[in-house]
Amino acid sequence: MISAPGTEGDGPVVAAGGVCWRIADGEPKVLLVHRAARADISLPKGKVDPGETVPEAAVREIHEETALAVKLGAPLGTVRYQLPGGRDKEVHYWSAEVDEHALELARFTPSDEIDALEWVALGTARRRLSYEHDVEMVDRLQSRLDAHQARTFAIILVRHGKAVDPAGWDGPDASRPLMHRGTVQAASIARGLAAFAPEKIFSSTAARCLSTVRPLAEMTGLEVKVSSTLSQDAFEGGRADVSGLIAKRIQRKKTVVLCSHGPVLPRLLAELVTQGGAVQHSDVMEDVSGGALPGADLGTGEVAVVHLSSRSSSPGVVAIESFRPAST
Repeated sequence: MISAPGTEGDGPVVAAGGVCWRIADGEPKVLLVHRAARADISLPKGKVDPGETVPEAAVREIHEETALAVKLGAPLGTVRYQLPGGRDKEVHYWSAEVDEHALELARFTPSDEIDALEWVALGTARRRLSYEHDVEMVDRLQSRLDAHQARTFAIILVRHGKAVDPAGWDGPDASRPLMHRGTVQAASIARGLAAFAPEKIFSSTAARCLSTVRPLAEMTGLEVKVSSTLSQDAFEGGRADVSGLIAKRIQRKKTVVLCSHGPVLPRLLAELVTQGGAVQHSDVMEDVSGGALPGADLGTGEVAVVHLSSRSSSPGVVAIESFRPAST
């Protein structure tokens, strides 16, 4: 589970970034940033700001350093090291394919922090990068490319935000609203969810789920599609065709958000892994072999992102990650 950073002096410094890549002249190339102030060559990344989720920080930092508006692909992993002075730092990386449209819109201006950008072949990147942990991220991208799993889509599972306690609610369970804390959680995760550029939003019929995805819908302009299959009542009553819903979403190969309930989400995740195929890179995030799947026990307002290959006939789960709201 990716957590929000602690306060200054509390826990490690948390940062986020990505390996931006594209195919040029039939060859994969990655983007390097030249940092004038540090006289080094690195991958775009930076510290997570207070109130940010880690995925949204990755997108923001990439844009600030390169002028590229990217959407995140599958996670490449986390590196940890010690800063001068002894404080720990952890940096979360994602793959981010850059299309021609994003390249055309980007208007990079050299600054005191980043004085130049450079698109290079992966072998050149390994030689030019100043830090071994950056080279490791390029190697992981190379592994994905070799396995034809660099291009992915995501099925994103969201548990609704904190709702009014059923014991204190005089009405149908499906009408229970979010508490203030749940409203704050919904606003926080909206920015993190948007980092993956979902194309559709689906929600349970319950008011607490609809309210949880409303900030994302307003941010993206996407319509929220109500699905009784995602409702707790239908699931517990044996009326929810969870298997069919997941099969359809995998077949469409589009990034979508599914907002549902605590009892339903483990079944959704299990169907994704069963129908999507074995996890190909379990070492990238949490080790899922023989243990609980990342995101199998989501708290209110928490998110599990299942990344599947979009290029193979049998999709295959490439990685599973989970994150929580910046404010809980």
